[in-house]
Amino acid sequence: MYKRFISAHKQSYFLFGPRGTGKTTWLKQSYPNAYWIDLLDPEIFRFFAAGAERLRSVLETHPEQKIVVIDEIQKVPELLDVIHSLIEEDKSYQFIMTGSSSRKLRKQGVNLLGGRALLKFMSPFFASELDKDFNLTENLELGMLPIVLDSPVPREVLRAYGGIYLKEEVQAEGLVRNVGDFARFLETMSFSHASLVNTSNIARECQIARKTVDSYLIILEDLLLSFQLQVFRRKAKRNLISHTKFYFFDSGVYCSLRPRSLHDVKSEIEGPALEGLVAQHLKAWIDAQTENYSLNFWQTRSKVEVDFVVSGPDCFLAIEVKNGSTVHPKDLRALEIFMQDYPSAQALLLYRGKIRIKEKNILCYPIDEFLMQIDPRSPLPEFQ
Repeated sequence: MYKRFISAHKQSYFLFGPRGTGKTTWLKQSYPNAYWIDLLDPEIFRFFAAGAERLRSVLETHPEQKIVVIDEIQKVPELLDVIHSLIEEDKSYQFIMTGSSSRKLRKQGVNLLGGRALLKFMSPFFASELDKDFNLTENLELGMLPIVLDSPVPREVLRAYGGIYLKEEVQAEGLVRNVGDFARFLETMSFSHASLVNTSNIARECQIARKTVDSYLIILEDLLLSFQLQVFRRKAKRNLISHTKFYFFDSGVYCSLRPRSLHDVKSEIEGPALEGLVAQHLKAWIDAQTENYSLNFWQTRSKVEVDFVVSGPDCFLAIEVKNGSTVHPKDLRALEIFMQDYPSAQALLLYRGKIRIKEKNILCYPIDEFLMQIDPRSPLPEFQ
């Protein structure tokens, strides 16, 4: 069992994260005496779905219980109105509400308790949480999900993960009309991991309407299974593209969804997985910060691309990821061009080598060493 970096709070808060990231396990360790309401339990779900006001009656019979955990709050979003009222009436209450989907909350216009509750995220493991057990080659394939890495048969759990979502979230909630279309869409999107989103091409490959692709992409994000990056446009001096860039939330999930064949080139799968592993670390770090940081990418219409741009009150990083153990001059070209437009940025090239080197004012940094230094409790390190 690995110790998570996330910290407990005394204020009410939402804890969002995909299934399998360990939200329930961590909460049971952090709040062993809390009153627990598990909305994944069919009987408990039916009880509260029939009347959200029943929460008040239940808590009145347990006046000593002031810490209340409600697991998968999106199953009965009407409970939030009751929780809001209870917090207003009794400031000693602390509600911790978990969610693996924001779809119902967003669809019903829930205001997340009007700012009375914090918003926290549980991501897959950080490399630094695994410490000496982190292995770049292995974790590229298996990913960083606790439910996978804590299993004695991680590859079997990973293969089943996509099916769990298809069955329990997509099919059970009636999110799509045709589960087969959505399964084919997931497979197609595995080829778009770490790539620009072109909905017309995706629709053609899936043989579904473009509007359906748009709705499926929203479902993926609502289920916290993916995220997209926007182009960095601050004081743009060049003609930039307008597409977004797509990532599954975990490199192992991407690898499990990506169909394999005898004609596969290893680098065609490993390269996107490596970039995605960096992306999920950076996004998880940003999600954990109280200050406002942004994660973008940069690409000109002439196809000069920098994989990531991290900007915030105390950092401005341009990061390029290369799946190779040596650095070639052409690998530095995009960062050089970006630095011409943004000389105040720090340029960083991450690669599979073991030695830090500096070329043309660009620091070339071992990627596993970079990942091991990312800690959500601390600022991003100054890479020297």
